[in-house]
Amino acid sequence: MLALSAVLGFSLTACSSNNNNASEASDSAGSSTPAASGSAPAASESASADTGIDHSKEVKLVGYLLGEAPKGMSEVMAALNEKLKKDINATLEINYIGWGDVASKYPLILAAGEDVDFVYAADWNYYVQESNKGSYLELTQDMFQKYMPKYYAKQDASAYKAAEIGGKQYMIPTTTPDRKVNVMVLRKDVMEKAGLTNPTKMSELEPYFETIKNDYPGMIPLNLDSQYDLTTPFGNLVSEKFAYPGAPTDSGDPASVGVYTDNEDATGKILSITDEPVQSSYKYAADLMKKWYDAGYVNKNPYSNKVRSKDNFCEGKSGVAFGNSNDIQATLASCKDKGIDTYVIPVLSPSGHAPANSWLNNGIAIAASSKNPERAMEALDLLMQDESYVMIDYYGIEGKNYVVTADNKLALPDGVTSSDNTYPPDAAGFWFVDKDFLKPSVDWTDSYVELYNKIPDYLSQITYLGFTFNSEQNKTEIANLKNVSTQYFMPLAIGAVKDVDSSLGTLADKMKAAGVDKVKTEVEKQAAAFLAAKG
Repeated sequence: MLALSAVLGFSLTACSSNNNNASEASDSAGSSTPAASGSAPAASESASADTGIDHSKEVKLVGYLLGEAPKGMSEVMAALNEKLKKDINATLEINYIGWGDVASKYPLILAAGEDVDFVYAADWNYYVQESNKGSYLELTQDMFQKYMPKYYAKQDASAYKAAEIGGKQYMIPTTTPDRKVNVMVLRKDVMEKAGLTNPTKMSELEPYFETIKNDYPGMIPLNLDSQYDLTTPFGNLVSEKFAYPGAPTDSGDPASVGVYTDNEDATGKILSITDEPVQSSYKYAADLMKKWYDAGYVNKNPYSNKVRSKDNFCEGKSGVAFGNSNDIQATLASCKDKGIDTYVIPVLSPSGHAPANSWLNNGIAIAASSKNPERAMEALDLLMQDESYVMIDYYGIEGKNYVVTADNKLALPDGVTSSDNTYPPDAAGFWFVDKDFLKPSVDWTDSYVELYNKIPDYLSQITYLGFTFNSEQNKTEIANLKNVSTQYFMPLAIGAVKDVDSSLGTLADKMKAAGVDKVKTEVEKQAAAFLAAKG
């Protein structure tokens, strides 16, 4: 069901993340990395003296992130736990919820109320829903100031306001919103054979697909997985017609309700599937996807595929790698190791922009059932805002997973390649760290450097930046709309329909019957209040 978070709103842009950051993730659901065992340095007396907090009792903290544990996770956890034991007399266990299991397992873990101190949280990942259910601990400014002083000193006051649900805050938003754009990656050798030069959007790639189909056995032009990739080509095509069809809706679940806004519309008009430009843009995208599906350019059963396109692109199985400018770095480096030249296309609106992320795009919440919420906040203060911790949890072990060059860039140690690095950057789910500590890599390809330098110019502040829709009044309609999306939208998104016009008409009719107009009215009400408060 997590795929539905991107179905009609196309708002699943975490992480990466995101998320964009793990393949075959369902195999990792519930896997854990145990806390370091054995003796460790005694708790630092200065830490207690500086903060006035009693660290005399050792505690074990349990956190849940999204994706899959990298192979080198146990060594990284041992290093982190050695530091945490010394600084705050705590050890940490990280568990992972695989991408394919988020919709089912994320709420259950919180509902169980046992053995969880903190969980990944985001505006696209059930933040509003779980806040309303009482799953998260309410956080106050006094708590931030006392237990997360590094974070408190860095965070923008607007982030706290953005995280409020009913006047209360339940999330620790990142201090540095992601500076990223969605991307498509092509192979230059295939482009040259196809006679394709400097493509800038999805609709221009048909000659590329045809060349793969005819001349590259074993490679599928659009080899989509069941989660991140499934609706991505369709969404990229829709984005060619109006500014990234974002939806100011609730976290993850109701992004499939068929309610949207043009992200570059300053008035913030709320649109439904039958409004323009949504309807004509959907027809445009659906027509192309059907043409490509019928031509054999799309894998026939993406619903059962758990491997993201970016994770087998360099192995010659996917013709296009989909991701974002953060999580695609490892793919580009791996291709470079194999001698494959790549070409990166940013996914932009007709005006050449991409939506800037809010603070809520990546964050952490303390579980309401946590037995040690104060110590959990102290640990997160270090994991997020202390450079020595960030270098470990984001990049791994210095000398084994990375080295820092004389010009302050990251490089791989001698004998290590991008393909066999046991802890690739951005892969472990710590997407909420202070990104001002992150460093450029010597492995960045020319095309990536060019993209990276242009990102600030691409990003634009969207009208509803920081807005989250409270769906409490529309639970029934949203559940019905999710079912409609599964049955009637997914086939359209991959092109597996007999007649596009008939299928679009049926989708619109079914969504109206499921209550999309009622949801739209509630979104309009809350959106108007948000804009009025914003001034």
